[in-house]
Amino acid sequence: MVTDIGIDVNIAAREIKAAIDSARHIPTFTSRDAGFDLGAAYRVAAALHALRVSEGDVAVGRKIGFTNAAIQRQYGVPHPIWGTVYQRTLIRLDGNGGNTFSIARMPKPPRIEPEIAMHFHTSPPVDGDPAAILSCIDWIAHGFEIVQSHFADWKFAAPDTVVDNGLHGALLIGEPQPVAGLGTDVIDALSTFSLVLSCDGQVRDSGTGANVLGHPLNAIAHLMRVLADQDDAIRPGETITTGTITAALPIAAGETWKTEIRGIALPGIEVRFT
Repeated sequence: MVTDIGIDVNIAAREIKAAIDSARHIPTFTSRDAGFDLGAAYRVAAALHALRVSEGDVAVGRKIGFTNAAIQRQYGVPHPIWGTVYQRTLIRLDGNGGNTFSIARMPKPPRIEPEIAMHFHTSPPVDGDPAAILSCIDWIAHGFEIVQSHFADWKFAAPDTVVDNGLHGALLIGEPQPVAGLGTDVIDALSTFSLVLSCDGQVRDSGTGANVLGHPLNAIAHLMRVLADQDDAIRPGETITTGTITAALPIAAGETWKTEIRGIALPGIEVRFT
């Protein structure tokens, strides 16, 4: 256990990894050290990533969290953060239906976030405009990010969420759609499309692309600036998911969640959780 007299990066990384591996809750790091800030948190996250890679995990992308203003207010996290998506946590859904996903090994309750994910064929320019960023993307997909908290009652500060790999549990990706097939005004459509989220046939929430920092490409731009400050960058081949369009809602085994999308040529998805 990390003590309250200062947090050792490697000890903290091993502690959060053990919590992830065993799906259990631990005390927040910010409650143990008042000086534990985002800089320290990203150092712990890097050490956690190194541990996961040493055990065979392969990074395939990133998740951007807390890009929705309502979510920021709800959880008291005032700005976006990011975490790593791994080969084993990126799940391709079958467009023909019948998709199931087990949440048995996640601390209860995990939550569901309908999002827009983008795949980069080349690294986007830092401080590039939306058109420049879009030109680096070969496909876009709608998906569910399943988020999990290893801190009790979903109570934490921003640095804690960074240590917990951005609360990333899994990214369930629908059918990728080539950018060229999404119409002539993809940039406008990405902010104006609407989405309805249902559980077992009952509408639970709705939202638009503008709920993601005003535009999903704004989330990408924010991430690039953060990564530049960390001597990092989005790499060719990465899949980036941009943040939730609706509230992040708790899910339970036995439920079927579904989305319907209007205003952009992205198919909705349906998943039964077990």
